[in-house]
Amino acid sequence: MGTSNLRADPRTDTIADDFIVEQNWDAYTPEQHGTWDILYKRQLASLPGLACDEFMQGLDALDLGTGGIPDFKKINKKLKALTGWEVVAVPCLVPDDIFFEHLANRRFPAGNFIREREQLEYIQEPDVFHDVFGHVPMLTNPVFADYIEAYGKGGMRSMGYDRLKALASLYWYTVEFGLINTPKGMRIYGAGILSSRSESAYSLQARSPNRIHFDLERLMRSDYKIDDFQATYFIVSSFDELFRATVDTDFGPLYERLNATFDFTPTAVLESDKIYTRGTQEYGRNGGRKNAAKPV
Repeated sequence: MGTSNLRADPRTDTIADDFIVEQNWDAYTPEQHGTWDILYKRQLASLPGLACDEFMQGLDALDLGTGGIPDFKKINKKLKALTGWEVVAVPCLVPDDIFFEHLANRRFPAGNFIREREQLEYIQEPDVFHDVFGHVPMLTNPVFADYIEAYGKGGMRSMGYDRLKALASLYWYTVEFGLINTPKGMRIYGAGILSSRSESAYSLQARSPNRIHFDLERLMRSDYKIDDFQATYFIVSSFDELFRATVDTDFGPLYERLNATFDFTPTAVLESDKIYTRGTQEYGRNGGRKNAAKPV
């Protein structure tokens, strides 16, 4: 990637538009709107003191709790005015190159469906609640919004390196499951945590996970969990640290140093790590989501 690559204009001959669908807001049922309201109400009750201020400010700015699934056309007017971003509906998980292209053009692809009531606690495929509630408020923050655009541009230029696992790890440990140090204490900014009532508390309060300071290359060498709470969280000091570390890195030599597979397990702690919490890892040893009565 590097500064010059990340800041360059993305290609113009795009097929990403083929993966955009109409949100068709009028087709949502009262039960589906009610599911959003249940999820929104309980997350809003659980996040004060856990979520970063930037996320809470984004929720207020976009007014996502007016009742029912938000209409993308309405929230895009506010979001575009703030940072130039917009939300586009997609029918499913999109290919990597399409995903990168959307982000590079300041478009956030959001799932067009909402989970069933029996999936309130957990759903593996991202739905409209995860994508809009979890991700979109952070896009109202100018620095974080620039980071996501830079990530997309860098991703477009990484396709020839066969290092998509490493790039996915960067997204996973920052955009989805990132924590940040603030004057008020450690807080959540990752969408995967913010949209999960149980992991919101677990990520900051449980004794099981490691909490380690953000290091770009170390993070990109690290495997992660896709179907359970994370064994390790990486913490940034500021969104500017995250943005600068990504934009100022020459990713060509980094990709050449990286292996095609991960070097470190999700539970690994290295001598070079700046450790905030060395976790007990008892949650995973006890069977994780399948067997845990509560986070440990």
